[in-house]
Amino acid sequence: MRSPSATSSIKVGDPAVQVFLWGNPQTDLQLRLAKGGGFGWIKQSFEWRYIEPHVKGTFDWGEPDRVVSAVNAAGLKLIARVDNQPVWARADKVFPVVGPPDKLSDFTDFLSAMAARYKGRIHAYEIWNEPNLAREWGNKPPDPKGYVQMVAASYKALKAIDPNALVITAGMAPTTASGAIAMPDVDFLKAMYQAGLKGNFDLLGVHAAGYKAPPEASPDEVAKNPQYNHNEGAAGRIYCFRHVEDLRAVMTANGDAERRVAVMEMGWTSDDRPNSLYRWHSVTEAEKADYLVRAFKFARANWSPWMGMMTIIYQCAPHWTKNDEQYYWCITNPDGTSRPAYDELKKYLGGS
Repeated sequence: MRSPSATSSIKVGDPAVQVFLWGNPQTDLQLRLAKGGGFGWIKQSFEWRYIEPHVKGTFDWGEPDRVVSAVNAAGLKLIARVDNQPVWARADKVFPVVGPPDKLSDFTDFLSAMAARYKGRIHAYEIWNEPNLAREWGNKPPDPKGYVQMVAASYKALKAIDPNALVITAGMAPTTASGAIAMPDVDFLKAMYQAGLKGNFDLLGVHAAGYKAPPEASPDEVAKNPQYNHNEGAAGRIYCFRHVEDLRAVMTANGDAERRVAVMEMGWTSDDRPNSLYRWHSVTEAEKADYLVRAFKFARANWSPWMGMMTIIYQCAPHWTKNDEQYYWCITNPDGTSRPAYDELKKYLGGS
């Protein structure tokens, strides 16, 4: 098992970007953009349902082999987000809804096979995504204890095969919703620690969307400003990049201050479409560029030594259009041309 010092080679604010290489004919272009933009890490989804699709123990390694080889050839470090169960893993056959498997061993057996095949070539694994939302947990109420069991078993399985691979907890959705559909991320994290999270991961994954606020705005400031907090008052303190500090406080309160944090999603959206749910916090492309650079500057100046990699969403997938909400978070266009955010980050991060 690894100690907190095992992540010491990761710099504070190590830049990462989420890409979409699966089945993407622009793979080489996407990797050139990432490396040229100054990013040392890329995050890519490896969906369980595509790799072990039909029956347990029968794998299709063609596309993951291609992706892993391409990333390694580009000299980039790879974070694999692993989730999305195959239909055979749940008796209720819930699909395409995302949900944990009936048998946790089915998932950990898959991770073991993946780690054995890509030992030393996948550098970090993010276990699931946003388990504090029912829609990511089989449309069942969020279950912090169940998720901790998943993380702990995944950590044990991965370390047994590849001790050098980092295990990152799933980034959680910042939300003010509660009950059957969601649990606020701070509450979920507190419950995770109560369920035995400590010692079963390398980095705590968090999500850090900026919403309408500039990156330097504190949660306290955002809670007092209706423009930033979506008229939700104190509950609206989640609507800022620095909400990460609220999650860090939970770690510290649980005696886990030596463990580091990794931002698995961060960004600002320019989605000002009239009917968009994101319109209230849309920014211009120029503001997005400015805020992303300032976010890195703030983190590097104020979150040392506990912050690790910081992952921007996204380099656009080639099939996205202006009808897709993801399009408006991007720092590049679907054809691979740059937006102001990419250009300004490239200057700041020292890209080539």
